[in-house]
Amino acid sequence: MAVYGKILVAIDLTEEAPQVLEKAKAIRESSGAEVILVHVVEPVGYAYGGDIPMDLTELQEQLDKAAKAQLQSYGTQYGVPEANLIVTVGRPESEIHRLCEELSVNLVIVGSHGRKGFQLLLGSTANGVLHGAICDVLAVRIR
Repeated sequence: MAVYGKILVAIDLTEEAPQVLEKAKAIRESSGAEVILVHVVEPVGYAYGGDIPMDLTELQEQLDKAAKAQLQSYGTQYGVPEANLIVTVGRPESEIHRLCEELSVNLVIVGSHGRKGFQLLLGSTANGVLHGAICDVLAVRIR
């Protein structure tokens, strides 16, 4: 039996995502694990603190649509079936924790920029995922 049967790969859809995906691909190939790709879109209202009296629904829908298209492209490139591509809206750490529990994930793979100093004190998505995770977490250092 493989150590990791189900891997959740959380990516941010930047040009750095392939570094994380390559690591996940290597682990999948060596373990035969099922890979699930996820991208969490933060609610547009978070950026404005809810203080802007306007309907941001259309903008949120455009962000979701763009994220789904990019995730589909990565899924095709890395051999991840469409059923294992998830775009969800919320706080990244919370959504990743929720998905790990719901999907019985054994390993989460996230990218980390290796922040130092003040940025380290503020935290990062990788740090947020690590704290409170119900499974192993692999933080891939982004170069």
